[in-house]
Amino acid sequence: MTRRHLLRLGTGILVLPWTAPVLAGQTRPSQTDLLEEIERRAFHYFWEQASPRTGLVRDRARTSGRDEERRMSSIAATGFGLTGLCIAEARNYAPRPLLLERVRTTLRFLAHKMPHQHGFFYHFVDMETGQRWGGCELSSIDTALLVAGVLTCRHYFEADPEVADLAEEVFRRVDWPWMLDGGETLSMGWTPESGFLEPRWDHYCELMILVLLGMASPTHPLPGKCWLAWKRPRVRFYGHEYISGNPVLFTHQYSHAWVDFRDLRDQHADYFRNSILATRAHRAFCLDLADRFPHYSEDMWGITASDSAEGYVAWGGPPADARIDGTVVPCAAGGSIPFLPDETLRVLQHLYRHHGGQVWGRYGFVDAFNPATGWVNPDVLGINLGITMLMAENHRTGLVWATFMRDLRIQEAMRLAGFGPA
Repeated sequence: MTRRHLLRLGTGILVLPWTAPVLAGQTRPSQTDLLEEIERRAFHYFWEQASPRTGLVRDRARTSGRDEERRMSSIAATGFGLTGLCIAEARNYAPRPLLLERVRTTLRFLAHKMPHQHGFFYHFVDMETGQRWGGCELSSIDTALLVAGVLTCRHYFEADPEVADLAEEVFRRVDWPWMLDGGETLSMGWTPESGFLEPRWDHYCELMILVLLGMASPTHPLPGKCWLAWKRPRVRFYGHEYISGNPVLFTHQYSHAWVDFRDLRDQHADYFRNSILATRAHRAFCLDLADRFPHYSEDMWGITASDSAEGYVAWGGPPADARIDGTVVPCAAGGSIPFLPDETLRVLQHLYRHHGGQVWGRYGFVDAFNPATGWVNPDVLGINLGITMLMAENHRTGLVWATFMRDLRIQEAMRLAGFGPA
């Protein structure tokens, strides 16, 4: 890798010189141009804020990308980032040899150097060493999101035998039944100090990709009964009825970033339509708050887990959440683009046109901001950029869905879970 391929910005950040911004000089970009720039800038995050030695992606960084010294990596952000490398190759954001080598670097580290237990990885790790960060847990869901990115690379770069072999090693090593701890639902995690965490994946949320990956394992599969073991509570709000076990909007997004649930249903639901209904209900919920926060409107809505002026908050609705203070979270709309494209793109265009000077940075939209108080998050979060990037690409081309669903084991897991035409 030569100086011609890399430039440096601030301290230790690898900066891409290959493509010019699509939106240069534009104040009212088309939907296509805006989505292109959102994806391109998200890719810049996953390239610049990953360790060139390990491929592990920072959990968060400054919106400017400058002077970033924090070393905490999120394995979920790394899963989104691996998928982002596939999108980048398809869209020619960077030369294929560099992207492929970054994929190889990441998979080599995950397969051969990253600490794990029974194939599960710690939620947060040091991006340069892979060592556990603080006292965090081995995370079942975050391991699943990482494995989803690993398998996406396995199929996108399927002509490369090293990528295929390394990806298979990572996937086949995960002992999914171990995380059941004798039950029928998966534990949320494990620590060496206390063993398995008491909370379990026992109701509808982002767990679907976790259970399907476990059922798809060729070496340590979950039994089919695990798909039926979790509850599917029903919520009603302003005429919208849907399944939801948690009011935070990302729970209706994450599994859909990789698994193509369109036109399919199991014995309980059409989960893609369920996410459409949940997103409609969330939009109505935000509009209902306009008496308290007048900036909430058809042009500006969306609350999901994000930073706030008081710190990180897993907030949303319905139902009512007393912590909501008028903050707007761009990835709430961004991660829901395939479900309500007209309504969500209206929000993103409004944010860029009317607030871009405050909320648009090197990596796209900031994580969150509050128009009422003037607070703007100085950080972006890898997982929130990731869900927006993947869902934007799925809306545009279906690339992530098509690539991930090439895995016949995922298709068989869905068959075992009872999926058929909706």
